[in-house]
Amino acid sequence: MNAALTAKLREWSDALSALEADAGVQLHEKKNETAYRDLMRQRAELLRSLPQKAEALPADIRQSPAFSQVLEALRAFAEGADNALRLNSVFYMSALLYPDEHQPGEPNNLEQLIRAMERG
Repeated sequence: MNAALTAKLREWSDALSALEADAGVQLHEKKNETAYRDLMRQRAELLRSLPQKAEALPADIRQSPAFSQVLEALRAFAEGADNALRLNSVFYMSALLYPDEHQPGEPNNLEQLIRAMERG
C-alpha cells in the first residue's frame, strides 16, 4: 500500500503547492498582501492538519510499512505549521517545508519524502 500512501501524499503536496503558487501571484503580481497572508495561513493550516488526515486514511494504507515514518514526518511538519500560526508569522509560514539551504526549483521536504517513497 505504499503506492496508495504516496498518492495521498502527492495529493496533499499538490494542494500545498497550489496555495503557495496562488499566494505568490497575490504578492508579486497583484501586490495584495492581505490575500497573500490569507493564502499562507491556509497553507499552514492544511499542513497542520496532515497528521489527522493521515490517521483517517483507510486501514490498508495505514498498515503500509512506511506509514509510521510518514506520520512522524507529517507530525514534525505540523508542529512547525502550528508554531507559525501561533506566532502569526507570515515569514515563518512561507518557510514551512523548506530547508535552510533550499534553492528555487529544488524539492521541499514533503516532496523529498515523496521521492524517497517512490524510490522504495
